Amino acid sequence: MSHGEAVVKNIIHEIVQECSVRGHVVSDTLAAFMVKAVVLDPRNSFNVDRTLTKQDIQKLQGLCLDKLIEKCSPSLDTLKMQVYFDTNYTSRREFLEEIHRMLESGLSPMRRDITDSRVKSREEYNALYHKIVTYILLRSGMGSPTDLKTMQEAKAALQSVFPQTDLGAFMVLLKRDKEQQIIELTMTVTGILLFNKASKMGEHKTDFHKLMPTVLNEALPVINKRIESELSVSQSLAWKYTAVLEKLTESVTQPGEGGMSMILFKQALYNVRQHEVFLKLLLEDACLCAKHVEILQTELSSQIKLLKEIVQLKAAVPTAKVFPLFRALSKLWSGLQDEAELLNILNNIMLNLRPFLASQGKIFSESYLDSLLEATEVKTDEQRKTEFSDDHIVPAEMKMLEWLLPDTIVNLNNLPLQYNGVCGYTLVSRDGLLLPGWPQYIRLGHSDPSDQHLCLTGNPNIGILKHKEKFYVFSSKKAALKFSSSPDDFIAEVAEIAKVSPELIHLLKLNQQFSCITPYSEMQPRESLLARHITKCESSTQTDIHPVETNIVNVYEWNEWELRRKAIQLADLLTKVTHSVQTEQSHMRRENATQTWLPKAAVCQSKRDGQSSMPRPQAYLAGLRGQRDERMVKTSLTRSVDE
Repeated sequence: MSHGEAVVKNIIHEIVQECSVRGHVVSDTLAAFMVKAVVLDPRNSFNVDRTLTKQDIQKLQGLCLDKLIEKCSPSLDTLKMQVYFDTNYTSRREFLEEIHRMLESGLSPMRRDITDSRVKSREEYNALYHKIVTYILLRSGMGSPTDLKTMQEAKAALQSVFPQTDLGAFMVLLKRDKEQQIIELTMTVTGILLFNKASKMGEHKTDFHKLMPTVLNEALPVINKRIESELSVSQSLAWKYTAVLEKLTESVTQPGEGGMSMILFKQALYNVRQHEVFLKLLLEDACLCAKHVEILQTELSSQIKLLKEIVQLKAAVPTAKVFPLFRALSKLWSGLQDEAELLNILNNIMLNLRPFLASQGKIFSESYLDSLLEATEVKTDEQRKTEFSDDHIVPAEMKMLEWLLPDTIVNLNNLPLQYNGVCGYTLVSRDGLLLPGWPQYIRLGHSDPSDQHLCLTGNPNIGILKHKEKFYVFSSKKAALKFSSSPDDFIAEVAEIAKVSPELIHLLKLNQQFSCITPYSEMQPRESLLARHITKCESSTQTDIHPVETNIVNVYEWNEWELRRKAIQLADLLTKVTHSVQTEQSHMRRENATQTWLPKAAVCQSKRDGQSSMPRPQAYLAGLRGQRDERMVKTSLTRSVDE
């Protein structure tokens, strides 16, 4: 860690501790942003080209503390709002990944308990089976395990695909295979429960809203209305603050209104405009959720109808035919649950943005604003757009500059407009007045989630100025001509205004121009207190893999070390002599040919072999025992040949 980085981290740590002692909770991110904002402010006279002295550090800490503990400060509330939103909001994909991660982390102990179980007795088998049913209910969100009826339905569904007698085979599986089988069982059982629930509603009349997750049924119709209501209030306040500031800046003298009031009015305007931008972003995501829910509902309806046609009143159906449909139902159900959780997150973010509007509400009540306006007309953003909609730049008359019109731009919505679409000339000429001309909000395709704010665009019908590969829009033709007369001077003036009002850095999307304003958690090692801006541009090239297909060199090597190895091999061959040897295994491997006469078919006749069996000679001698004087009699027992 460099000395400068250690000093900055020490300053931030001390500021956070001192705020905590004074009863204010301040995050490291907010403290780091405030440190850099104070250094940027030219009124504080910090020289970024030299090392901070002890007196500079004490002065810096004092200024940061004064700003962080200031009461009823719309500027501080705006900074807190920006820090909160940047640390809590991300892209839809990352939100869904976080939802899945939280669900898996919550159920991983139970799944691990199931896969690591070593059961022996019947009671342990029953307990393990009950635990599997509980896991399936919790993972699918089809009901509470404490509900006896729900447990019985889930157990019956599991019995139909995984009888309790199969637990023995389940126990001998590897842990990886057990986890995979649990996932498949969860999806199949979830699909069966959904199908059974739909079947109970009747043959033809199925209210698919009753099949939806309870959280989704409660949140879907309410959240959009809440966000739209909050947005309407913020827009109304922004229009009133803009009208008041226009009235105060146009009048030479305003009784009872001093310079401090002008500053507070501008801070209040920045506050509600920033709130408006964030609400527009949340509303867009909520509308996207509603669109996804509608698509999932349609697919869920078609899947259930298909299952009913296949199953009907059959006693048995092939598992290979219905199990994929049950799993498809489960995936649709999981998608609906994800949308419900995402809507809940968006609603929580919206509710947590409300406290950041408190200061401007306390300082300027609606009755006070109405008394200031009196008979002044409060123009909406749409009205401001229509005032100069017919007055536009003629590019042929402005040959020194490049102007673009909507008719000549293919993807107008994807054009990265500077200052978040706010008119830069009005911002400078009226000393920080935000005057957007066209209240359309579009998402910019940045990779950094913190840059994915919605763009508060100006009126492109007047003309879009392209200056140094950047695009600027204006509220009127006069503003466009004035800005184009000396764009670099106006750009520098906008930067100076943002240094005095640091909340404009994020509101006008000046993050790249003030590259030092980065969250504390994203500070890179060895980053100085105030980094120099690095100019960058987006570029891309494309090269065909094989421009000419016939010239493909299959022996091409890109690796330099491989080429060196082959060169050494070739150089080494120069000192070698080629030898040939014949071995027992290779001597028959040479090519040779011979010519022979094919054998002809021939037969011959010879004598026949035969055989016969002759009788065995046998004789019986009688009178050999018991008599001395008697004669011996010989009797032949040989059988006749003819027999």
